[in-house]
Amino acid sequence: MDPASLDFLFALFNLGPEIEASPIEDTMTSDTLQRLAATVRARRTEAAGKSYTRQLLDAGPERCARKFGEEAIETVIAGLGQDDEALTKEAADLLFHLIVLLESRNIDFESVVRVLESREGVSGLAEKAARGS
Repeated sequence: MDPASLDFLFALFNLGPEIEASPIEDTMTSDTLQRLAATVRARRTEAAGKSYTRQLLDAGPERCARKFGEEAIETVIAGLGQDDEALTKEAADLLFHLIVLLESRNIDFESVVRVLESREGVSGLAEKAARGS
C-alpha cells in the first residue's frame, strides 16, 4: 500500500496525524465506488448466465455474506504476508463483495458513506464509546 493510502486510512480511523485529502482524491475514490455500486445494482437485471454479480444476488444475502466472509479471510491472510500487490487485490475484492452484500440486502451504498461522513473528525475512542460497544 502506498504511503498516501496509509495516511488516508490513519486519518479516517484516527490512527495518526490528521491529513486533509485533496478534493480530487475524494472525488476519484467516491466516484469509483459510486460507479461500482451503480454497476452492481444494474446487474440485478442482466442475464444470470452472463453476470457473476447477478448469480450472487440471485443466491441471496446468505450466499453474498458467505462470499464476503471468504474475501475477508483472504484479505487478512494477504495482510499478514509481505506481498503488497496481493493485499491490494484482495482489498479490492473485499470492497466489491461488500457492495454486493449491501445490494443483496437493499442497502444503498450511499447510506454507508453517510455513516462514515458522520464519523469524520470524531475520535475513534469517542465514537466507539457513544455506540456503547
